[in-house]
Amino acid sequence: MFKSELAVGCGLLVLLYVIFNPWNMFMPGYVVMGLLVGAVVLYVIFAIFLWRENSGDEREAFHRLFADRIAYLAGSALLLVGIIAGELTHSLDPWLVFALAIMVIAKVVGLIYSKMKL
Repeated sequence: MFKSELAVGCGLLVLLYVIFNPWNMFMPGYVVMGLLVGAVVLYVIFAIFLWRENSGDEREAFHRLFADRIAYLAGSALLLVGIIAGELTHSLDPWLVFALAIMVIAKVVGLIYSKMKL
């Protein structure tokens, strides 16, 4: 049922794990660049699956809404924890703040758009 979405999602997670480089192995620049390109391609494919996702009835729409809500809260909470940890160590990465701000702005804009157009 969800084989292709699951395969792309798992592939993206594995690739991100390898890019994270938990073994502290030296990777040549071309390998890292190839992995980054692969991560971008898999993310685009994953986003296409999510964008094309349709719900058949109210129950499926509720399940999709619930999953979206959980994903948004998990992502924003993790970014907030990263911001707090960065501030406590006096080495805050501005990308964490930028990513959380974009998530909040996108959520508000999406809510406004859906109330006006749908």
